[in-house]
Amino acid sequence: MIARPNHVPERLGLLAASAMDPFLTEQLITGEQVHGGVDLAKVVEPLPEDDARWAVEPLRSLVEDAMFEFREDRTRADAWLAPRLHATLRLTRREAADKRLWNHLALAVAPDYVAWRHLSDATANKPERRIAPERFRGAADRQCFSRLWWAAELFRNGADYGPVEVACGNQDLIHTILRVELVDHRPTAQAIVRLLKNGQITTGREVNGLSVAINAAGATLIYDVLGSDEPKNPARMRDWIAEAAFAPPVPRRQLPLGPDEDPALEASVAALTAYFSDLFATAPVRGRKSAD
Repeated sequence: MIARPNHVPERLGLLAASAMDPFLTEQLITGEQVHGGVDLAKVVEPLPEDDARWAVEPLRSLVEDAMFEFREDRTRADAWLAPRLHATLRLTRREAADKRLWNHLALAVAPDYVAWRHLSDATANKPERRIAPERFRGAADRQCFSRLWWAAELFRNGADYGPVEVACGNQDLIHTILRVELVDHRPTAQAIVRLLKNGQITTGREVNGLSVAINAAGATLIYDVLGSDEPKNPARMRDWIAEAAFAPPVPRRQLPLGPDEDPALEASVAALTAYFSDLFATAPVRGRKSAD
C-alpha cells in the first residue's frame, strides 16, 4: 500500500482534471507507488492565503485517524469521516461544486487515503487490485472525498450529523440516492434515513428499489406538497463558515455540530416517511418474494 507523498502541500489548491493525467500512473492506480508531490505542486492553482479553511493539516489528521481507527473494516470509515470532513472543510455549495478542489485533496493531499479506502479486493476473475481513477477525479457521487462531503451536506438535519452517520453506513445509499435530485429536499432526505434507521430498507437491492420508486413518483408529484420545508437562512451558513478561522479540531469520539440551522419540519418528515414506506411496499425489488 502506498504511503503519503514526500511533499504534502500546506494548503489546499485547485487542480484541473487535465493536469492530473501524468500523475495517475499505473503504479498509483495499482497502489504500488505514489508521486513525489513536488512536480504536482507546479500545476496547482493556489487559493487565497488569508482563508484559514484551506489549511491541510486538519484534513491530514482526519484521514490518518480514520485509517488507524478503521484498519479492520475500511468501509466503516465513511460514516465516521463524512460529518467530520464536512465540519472541518466548511464550504459553500458553490465552492463544493468545484471539482478542482476535490482533485487536489485526493491526489496531492491524501492519495494514500484514496488507495487505502478504494483499492479493490483481489478476486479470482480480477486478481490485480486497482483504484478506479474516478475516486481521484470523478463525479460527486464517486470521488473519494466529494461524495462524503455532499452526503453530509444533504443528509444532515440542521446542525445534527446523526442522520449522516446512518446514511453513510449504507454504501448503496451513497451511490444511488445521491444521484436523485429530490434528496436535496430536506424532509425527503430525512425520511429516507428513517427508513434505514428503522430497518425497513437494509440491502442494496432494497435501496435501489426505493430510489426508483421515489424518483418515479417524484416525476408526477411534488414532495413539498406532502412535506413542506422552511427555507434556509443563508446567514447562518455564512456565520458557520466564518467561524472556521478559530474553530477547534472536530471531536473524534462524538459528532461535531454543523451550521446552526433549523432542522426539517418533523410533521413533514413523518408524512414522507409514511408515504415512502407505502411506496416501498409495492416497489419492485429484485429477489423479494411478492405477497400472496
